[in-house]
Amino acid sequence: MVQPYSDKQIKLFSLNGNHAIAEKISKAAGIPLGKVSSRQFSDGEIQINIEESVRGVDVYIIQSTSFPVNDHLWELLIMVDACVRASANSVTVVMPYFGYARQDRTAAPREPITAKLVANMLVKAGVSRVVTLDLHAVQVQGFFDIPVDNLFTVPLFAEYYAKKGLCGENVVIVSPKNSGIKRARGLAESLNTPIAIIDYAQDDSERSEGYIIGDVTGKKAILIDDMLNTGRTFSEAAKIVKKNGATEIYAVASHGLFAGIAADLLDAVPIKEILVTDSVASKERLPKNITFVSASELIADAIIRIHERRPVSPLFDATVDLDIK
Repeated sequence: MVQPYSDKQIKLFSLNGNHAIAEKISKAAGIPLGKVSSRQFSDGEIQINIEESVRGVDVYIIQSTSFPVNDHLWELLIMVDACVRASANSVTVVMPYFGYARQDRTAAPREPITAKLVANMLVKAGVSRVVTLDLHAVQVQGFFDIPVDNLFTVPLFAEYYAKKGLCGENVVIVSPKNSGIKRARGLAESLNTPIAIIDYAQDDSERSEGYIIGDVTGKKAILIDDMLNTGRTFSEAAKIVKKNGATEIYAVASHGLFAGIAADLLDAVPIKEILVTDSVASKERLPKNITFVSASELIADAIIRIHERRPVSPLFDATVDLDIK
């Protein structure tokens, strides 16, 4: 049984983005969730009411800005403003999933950098610090003028696969696109496996004429990406590694959004298991072979370390030493 956290100068609140993970974080940290009500008027306006005092305490607001992204983002901003106006000592935003992180650069003429805009809005609202999980692009941390702690999920995945015996030379970690090599290498180093990369003859968006750099023949392949959105990347990658001789196919992603027909695409290909964290409370249909690993203990550890002014750096390792021979 988790012992209640003794310091009364800390309060956790959960908004509507992902109540399930907030409850797990609360249990892991030993800090009960504070009382807050959030409702929408008939025209869509959001109203927040904090139902207990936050004066002088360090407030941690748990909110994933997943679908509906804009509603959850505005709910978060309004909650931050409410805490600041109620004289909270500090406001830390805990975002297991950071919406808009994909818009981190100007990829075409006249495009915005929306991740920077979101960072500006959070800081302007009064956020003191941000804790997030596996940002799509780590450079998003630099968009903030406040501390940002970006926690990594690869150690969670490595421990899971090691317990299943998916490690060593008979397994290969596959990045389904060339931009994900660093993430694949982190998992491969933890599991003591080789890596492979899927590249495409044409632009990534075309997903045509894919070929593998590396060897998957006769091996169990684990596809890894940070985000599982439409399912198309994993679906096409699974076909390619199967065609090139992989004996079993697994897929793992930090954030399972499962937008649109993602479940249909993934159910139609030979992926034995799809592993994701509980960072997103998806309202879409999920694939039949889905498995969740919780990031709640990792996030709870970060919250306690921050509040106690202890180093958070031990949680930033993208690899884990599992003593695999």
